[in-house]
Amino acid sequence: MESAGTEGRRTLSESETNAPESGHSVNPGASTSAFAGETAPLLRRFRTDLHVHSVLSPCAELEMGAPEIIQRASREEITLLALTDHNAVANVPALMEAAEVERERLRVSGTDDGSIPRILCGVEVQTEEDIHLVALFRSAEDGFAFQEWLWEALPSRANDPDIFGYQLIIDGKNAVLDQVATLLVQGVSRSVEEVIAEIRHRGGLSFLAHVDRPGFSYVEVLGPVPEDLAVDAVELSRRLSAEEALAWRSRLGARTILRSSDAHRLEDLRREHCMELLLAEPTFDEVALALRNEAGRRVLWPWEETPP
Repeated sequence: MESAGTEGRRTLSESETNAPESGHSVNPGASTSAFAGETAPLLRRFRTDLHVHSVLSPCAELEMGAPEIIQRASREEITLLALTDHNAVANVPALMEAAEVERERLRVSGTDDGSIPRILCGVEVQTEEDIHLVALFRSAEDGFAFQEWLWEALPSRANDPDIFGYQLIIDGKNAVLDQVATLLVQGVSRSVEEVIAEIRHRGGLSFLAHVDRPGFSYVEVLGPVPEDLAVDAVELSRRLSAEEALAWRSRLGARTILRSSDAHRLEDLRREHCMELLLAEPTFDEVALALRNEAGRRVLWPWEETPP
């Protein structure tokens, strides 16, 4: 994936860098390099949304086309965005194409301020227990290889667009390339542990989606998240108040907590629905460091109140 510059991104003041927004402090004088002796990179805040749907998800509105998502994210100053359709990655190339077209348009006009989001390849898996789990991959190629493995376990039930909605594969200009005939919003015949292990085997990242919700949540289906469950983070829904989020934080222990929009319509794609990550640049590898709280990278606490 193309790496991005940090033009237009605000650096942290010393007081902000040491503020315990995520429960961890960063020493600005210490090296944040993964290798001793290297010059420490400049870490910046990047507004990030790691859970967004497109017209490939039948439950998403038809307004969730590739250019529309890119333009909306840019207006909301979302710098890094993962497309995470249900059980499929097929529209990730469209979003990447739309982002590059818009970025090139701004370059030509001399107005490229770095506001066009970088795109990560992702997928929201529904396991055989009906638990939603998000996977992120370093490249679209890695994502498509995972999708092939996933679809081997996808039941052959046909989609009915009149009941569930359309499942459209598009290009970067919203031209319809194909429709997925098999219903995507159903559980695959793989357990949550199997899916997590496969994601890790392929070099991906995983997080449990919206664990606070009554449906499709690990906590609702199986109970408390085990300490040895090998996910990289846990997502809380944007609908929680600051007080409710803090209560969930105490239940989840030391795990990295995310907030994403889970947008199925454009109006849900808002800056206040996602989070900020402290990174050197908006890339998969930097996100991996942040989710694991390594090399000074971290997820900043998204809610108004600072955790204890």
